Amino acid sequence: MGDWGGYLSLILQGALVTAKLTVMGCALALVVAFIAGLGRVSRFAAIRWLATAYIEFFRGTSIFVQLFWVYFVLPFAGVTLEPIQAGIMALGLNVGAYAAEVVRGAILSVPRDQYEACIAVNLTRFQRMRHVIFPQALPLMLPTFGNNAIELLKGTAVVSLISLHDMTFQAQVVRAQTGSTLIPFATILVLYFLMALALSRAIRMIETRITRGLDGVR
Repeated sequence: MGDWGGYLSLILQGALVTAKLTVMGCALALVVAFIAGLGRVSRFAAIRWLATAYIEFFRGTSIFVQLFWVYFVLPFAGVTLEPIQAGIMALGLNVGAYAAEVVRGAILSVPRDQYEACIAVNLTRFQRMRHVIFPQALPLMLPTFGNNAIELLKGTAVVSLISLHDMTFQAQVVRAQTGSTLIPFATILVLYFLMALALSRAIRMIETRITRGLDGVR
């Protein structure tokens, strides 16, 4: 059966790669989501069109295909990425497209009279967004952002297709070396669940801090 302690260490090394992909991918997705989400509500038609094209493209195509394009096709255009860089880019851009719609929806959900009040006191568009609209929209975004982060975590398994040594890849290695499927895949099943639980708790803590002091929140 082999050295199971060594095999567990291998899977845990893969867990670190998965965690790095999740954190970096979420960071990229968050940046992209706000850029594209704000672009969707821009007063400039060209910006709205570009944001919409990005969102529809990445929501309408497979993450598998996107990953293969980033890792295998971009080098033909002179852009060569390391496997982890390709994984972060593909995951971040894919999840960012979904999160961008969350940003757009939350901003549009702010009552119209809030915008009118901002105009009445002569606030600039930037001041309106920063001081009035965004503080009200952010608490609405967070629960769905949490779901997006968990989906990104689960999506990290696709990077095993480009031989990036994440948890899924390492579980496949252990399976090949030991002939056992149950133990390695049960192990990563538990690890994925624990990571998802940690993400969920972190988002809830952030949500509690942000909504503290708002009307109806204690």
